[in-house]
Amino acid sequence: MKLLIANGHLIDPDAQENTGMSVLIEDSKVAAWIKPNEQPPTDCEVFDASGLLVAPGFIDMHVHLREPGQEHKETIASGCAAAVAGGWTSVCPMPNTDPVNDNAAITRYMIEQAEHAGLANVFPIGAITKSSDGAELAEMGEMKAAGAVAVSDDGRPVPNAGIMLRAMQYAKDFDLPVIDHCEDKSLSSGGVMHEGRISLLLGLKGMPALAEDIDAVRDILLAAETGAHVHIAHVSTKGAVDAVRRAKEQGLNVTCEVTPHHFTLTDERVEGYDTNFKMAPPLRSREHLDAVIEGIRDGTIDAIATDHAPHHHDEKALEFDRAPFGVTGLETALGLAFNELVHRGVIGLERLVEMCSANPARIFGLKGRGTLRPGSAADLTIIDPELEWTYTNADSRSRSKNSPFSGWKFRGRAVATVVDGRVVFKI
Repeated sequence: MKLLIANGHLIDPDAQENTGMSVLIEDSKVAAWIKPNEQPPTDCEVFDASGLLVAPGFIDMHVHLREPGQEHKETIASGCAAAVAGGWTSVCPMPNTDPVNDNAAITRYMIEQAEHAGLANVFPIGAITKSSDGAELAEMGEMKAAGAVAVSDDGRPVPNAGIMLRAMQYAKDFDLPVIDHCEDKSLSSGGVMHEGRISLLLGLKGMPALAEDIDAVRDILLAAETGAHVHIAHVSTKGAVDAVRRAKEQGLNVTCEVTPHHFTLTDERVEGYDTNFKMAPPLRSREHLDAVIEGIRDGTIDAIATDHAPHHHDEKALEFDRAPFGVTGLETALGLAFNELVHRGVIGLERLVEMCSANPARIFGLKGRGTLRPGSAADLTIIDPELEWTYTNADSRSRSKNSPFSGWKFRGRAVATVVDGRVVFKI
């Protein structure tokens, strides 16, 4: 089948293209670019993208799909449905499933479930240690052979520097990035929000920014020692952003990502004790949010990732101290990026596309993704940057509804998502 994405404005940072162009798709691959003065083929289905942006498919580097083991919160199918509705053609689920994705069998299972759903691509992230308990290294080579693109213990960060050192050495042998949720639990244990003036006023135990800073610096020093690729997940503090900036200036193989809620919200939102504002890392103070924005502006921060973390309503309905950390984010990320970054002039459209497609593909070594060069995978995100719309949790395709952005108005949205040459979502 041939599909022509006609008359759109192509933005492909990898190919250094930002111009009017039609894209011809054939057999799940990009077949050709057709300039406005060229005659397009007539024997194909046509998607009229007039007035729309056509970008390489967006890749979410950090999601939680909960399957296997916690399907009451999310399944791979429901998570992928939310992903394509948000413009994401590929998602990379963290290993904190039940059982933990610490072996090739679970990695293969997750990919097979995604193929059965037929929506977004799924590129699993395997565990660093068996059962993510921080003791014995998992079989990274076997997981990579099964389809894993990185390793991480995510919300259970490796506390022992010696084990993390060996993990980086091992991962380097397989060309796997090591992703760390930087949090020194000896400093943050028992905390439920950012430590600062607001936590003191609310009487809630805080999680200091120092807990993230210390772990980020440790990982960067280990990266310098081993030469491994270290990726810092969901940076949220000024200290962590500064540490990554210095690492890049030194030429170290260090990358990082940011979530939309950390460049949009501050800890003041917790004042109503709404558990949909409880996440880890926690919402920080204005000083840290401003540092994150500057890291996006100057290129220190490589990617936008949602850290989509679905939880059942009954769990989030508990008291703030007892409710689990995490919020959903697949369907609101692009709207927030337009509201807070593009329309405010922090970054341009090309940089947004780079942060959501080209850079994630480069960091995880996803060949043929993150670009629309002829011969690449036909994954496309088609965007109306001026479309005004309102998000509500009731309309979410996720099984869980724990977003802090229900009722928010946005300007800018993915209006169609194409995966492997098929239109899998269209408003």
